[in-house]
Parts: sequence; C-alpha cells; structure tokens
Amino acid sequence: MDPLSDLLTLMKPAGYGFRGIDAGGDWALAFAAADGVLCFAIETGSCWLQLASAPAPLRLAAGDVVLLSSGGEVELYSHQAAPRRDAAAFLSGVPPGEVAVLNGGGDCRGIGGFFGLQGWHAASLLAAVPAVVHVRSASSKTALRAGVQRLMDELRTPRPGSDLIASHLAQALLVEALRAHLESGEGSQGWLAALGMPTLRRALSAMHADVARRWTLRDLAAVAGMSRSSFAAHFERVTGDTPIAYLTRWRMVLAADRLTGSSRALADIAASVGYESESAFGAAFKRVMDSSPRRYRAAAAPAPTARSGRQDAAKVRQS
Repeated sequence: MDPLSDLLTLMKPAGYGFRGIDAGGDWALAFAAADGVLCFAIETGSCWLQLASAPAPLRLAAGDVVLLSSGGEVELYSHQAAPRRDAAAFLSGVPPGEVAVLNGGGDCRGIGGFFGLQGWHAASLLAAVPAVVHVRSASSKTALRAGVQRLMDELRTPRPGSDLIASHLAQALLVEALRAHLESGEGSQGWLAALGMPTLRRALSAMHADVARRWTLRDLAAVAGMSRSSFAAHFERVTGDTPIAYLTRWRMVLAADRLTGSSRALADIAASVGYESESAFGAAFKRVMDSSPRRYRAAAAPAPTARSGRQDAAKVRQS
C-alpha cells in the first residue's frame, strides 16, 4: 500500500456515527474531549467553531467541511453568549443518519459525526494531522459532501451490507479530507507534510513498499532524486526525524501491530521488518516502544479467564 493507506490502516478507523443538525435562533453545542476525529459539513447557513486549544473561533459557511483531530473540547454555535447544550445528549436523541432539530431549525443545517480509532498508536500517528483540517477546494468539498450524504443514507435506511458499506465510506471520507488538505498546500507536520512533497513522498513510498530492505541514506536520496546531504537535511526539517530514524520507527509500529494482531513468532516478525537477528530486533523495539516485544504482546492480550490466566502465567515464566 502507499504510505497514507498504510498509516490510516494502522490507526484502525472503526467506530463512526453521523447525524444531521438543523438549528435555529441562538444556539450552542458543546462536544466533550474524546479520542478520534470529529467531522462537520455545513449545508446551509453558517456558524462558529471553537476549539478549546485555539485562541479564536473559526467561521464556517455553507459548503465548508472540517476535520478536527486534536481530541479536545469543541464548541459549535451561532452566538457566543448562547447557553451551551451537551452535544452528545442532544444528538443521541435521534437515530444515526437522522436530523436533530434545535430551536425549531431553519438557520443552519449540516452534518456532524466522528470516526473512532482503535489502533494502539493512533494518537502518535494522528499527531501529524493538523488540529483543524479546513477543506476549501470547491471540488473537494463537493466530493466530501457527497460521501457524507451517502454515509447518512446508509445509516438512515440500512439495507443488506450497509454496515460494511458505511464502514468503507467513513474511511474513504478520512482519506478524501487528508488528500484535500495535502493538495491545498496548507501547514501540516511530520509524515503528512512529507507526503505533500513529491521528493519526500517518493522516498516514503519506497520505504513503505519494501520495509524489510536494508535501506541506506544513499539509496533513499537516489529514490528522491536529491543529493544525500540535501535529502537528509530536507527530510529531517519536514518530518522531525532522520530518514533512517523514520524507517526504524515505522518498522517498530508495524511490528507492534503484528505482535498484537497475530500469533506469529518473534523471529518471523523481526524478519518481516528487516531484522535477521531477534536480539537486534528486540533492542530496536525496546528503544522505540519502551518495552520488550514479549512484554508488549502480553500487555495487549485480552484479559484472561481464570483458567487461561493460569496457563498464560506459566508461559510467561517460561519465556
């Protein structure tokens, strides 16, 4: 897969929920801090969006689509002085895909939703995504609104296969929004910023396509079409990591996913991410993940029953 697909897959987008909002008069909805990504698409009218971490609110107008990845508290309102209403309690009053009406509606209509993330390292991977992704391109906004509307239809009127289609649509919306952000050239950081630059994207794509290869700085610079020194400096300036440090971290994130998502032997996982020696892999894993591979796997295992707990304890003593 390409780097963006790889990284979003490891975030493991899972839960999602979308409902319409039709508000009138002076109103305000308060969204509590939560893991995952919030999404708002404004169809008609306008409102203000305020993040707890931002110094000033953001004006949202008809056609705007925003993704919020900070996980902090968020307010959506027509007037700053309007009494706040708990958004979760208000929106849960209608089924997914339906429209919740506030103060009789009529002034501002849109869609609000969230994407839950289950990946163990979703937070660190998401750190490269700006707290607010504000989609401004007309073509991107049209595509996103169409996707959100299709998702709403599947949620509102479930048919055979709707759960699977809705899950794919929710993930596609994340990809479309991040694509639109990359194409806008607006600020981002880390791996996401690197994906917006053709030279660095080529190097990242090569690393992700063959993670077990013994990459050297010279190899990666050649893929990027840059001199070794220019590539190294540019990569570190954009991502905050040296190319080899990024590759090592990505290998360990992949290994962590394989440790928690399969029963593969440690030697097999080590080889799959480019380590012939299990001890060298273990040292690299502990340096990056602050845990040995065995301890990491054990910590991620589901809580055992009384019987299986005794069996697992015996295995731990033997390892």
